[in-house]
Amino acid sequence: MTNETQTKHRTIKQQTRTSQQSKKNANQNNEKAKNQNTDTEKTASFSSANQEVKHKEQSGKFEAAFNRIHKALKEMVKGTDSDAFVELLYSGYKNHSLIRKYKSELHQFAKLRNAIVHERVNADYYIAEPHIEVVERMEEIAKEFEKPQTALSIATSPVFYYYEDAYLKDVLKVINKFDFTRFPIYDKDDKYVALLTSTEIIQWMAQHFSDSVVPFENVQIKELLTKGKNYFVTFVDEKASLYHIEELFERYHTRGKKLQAVIITETGDRHGKPIGVITPWDLLDSDSED
Repeated sequence: MTNETQTKHRTIKQQTRTSQQSKKNANQNNEKAKNQNTDTEKTASFSSANQEVKHKEQSGKFEAAFNRIHKALKEMVKGTDSDAFVELLYSGYKNHSLIRKYKSELHQFAKLRNAIVHERVNADYYIAEPHIEVVERMEEIAKEFEKPQTALSIATSPVFYYYEDAYLKDVLKVINKFDFTRFPIYDKDDKYVALLTSTEIIQWMAQHFSDSVVPFENVQIKELLTKGKNYFVTFVDEKASLYHIEELFERYHTRGKKLQAVIITETGDRHGKPIGVITPWDLLDSDSED
């Protein structure tokens, strides 16, 4: 065999090996690509399934919080023609500061809730999805409705109360220092007698004014209490909620009576030691803070 023929045979063998290697590499690359596509599809499928689970969890949490608020609204708002969520919301916001505080938000959440619950395409598909921030917000509001602000949280406390034989000058010192205007008065047996207000004090001073001098050094509180006049006052225990206090004021108002004060005692006993006093002004201050 000539050198030229040998050279040709070597060239053909090299080309054959190169071609075979190229095919092998191509097959390996194709297999690798297939595996990568399969892994990507599995990852995408897992991610989609995970998102669906999270979505169902958030929707469930949202609905649970919504139902908790709805239950609280039913307990708070009475005398409505319907116990539908929005109906309770708009019937109760005038009389309850807690409802007024969240009225706009809850109305929007009610729309979202209707989309989630009533307009789902099928049992497993929702056309609306609550953001996690919305769910967390609903749960916060639900907690406040279930455990609302207490009456004591806005009450004037400690309470300055006096016995009938106490002196007017002592009351005036407190008015000057703390700007209080209402004082529960008790007899020697620790029983509630009346509510002394700044109105009685001013009227007494006007009646006893003489030569620019008001002689009140030895005046006792019982001398200021107007006979036959008794302000409307009611008593609640220390666990009473703020919305219960609002209901009391509204109840008196609808009867054409003015509730001057709600006195808080440990058990709600009218002759118990007062630990807080709420006036209509306290409710107004509470609304302004909200």
